[in-house]
Amino acid sequence: MQAFNVPTRDDVSANNAAIFDQLQKMLGFVPNLYATFAHSETALETYLALQNAKSSLKPKEREVVNLVVSQVNGCQYCLAAHTALAKMVGFTDDQVMSIRKVHVDFDPRLDALAKFVAEVTEKRGYVSDAAKDALFAAGWSHGQVVDILIVVGDKIISNYLHAVTQIPIDFPKAPALA
Repeated sequence: MQAFNVPTRDDVSANNAAIFDQLQKMLGFVPNLYATFAHSETALETYLALQNAKSSLKPKEREVVNLVVSQVNGCQYCLAAHTALAKMVGFTDDQVMSIRKVHVDFDPRLDALAKFVAEVTEKRGYVSDAAKDALFAAGWSHGQVVDILIVVGDKIISNYLHAVTQIPIDFPKAPALA
């Protein structure tokens, strides 16, 4: 089997090198998963545009989606990264674990979101009417459902990239679910 390497700035195109420089400046490092997108001439820029696109979802809501999709898909890289990001947007360790367990007992609206996202991911979009009804009953709009699905798609892309490449995780490991 041919293993995937994590490209360095010297290994990538000039466009991707410039993106590496921006990431280094913003984050202090280039995460391995982002670097892996740079095997492609266009994927890193495309993925970052998707990830940073305007959305009706607040940062905490996006992190609920990211954590649940990554948990359902078993992506240890994304669980590590989004555990760190979830804490940065204000979730506690216990709240992150509740989100990953899809039992958000501290916020009914986020609980409905987590349950919907888990079903979307598990059933590849073919959710039950009950799941949709519960989401709308919790106050989510049709437009927000579309934005939720954009974030689900974003996270599936990165989950699958890690699943295929198995590049090293460069964030603190996410704790196992109890």
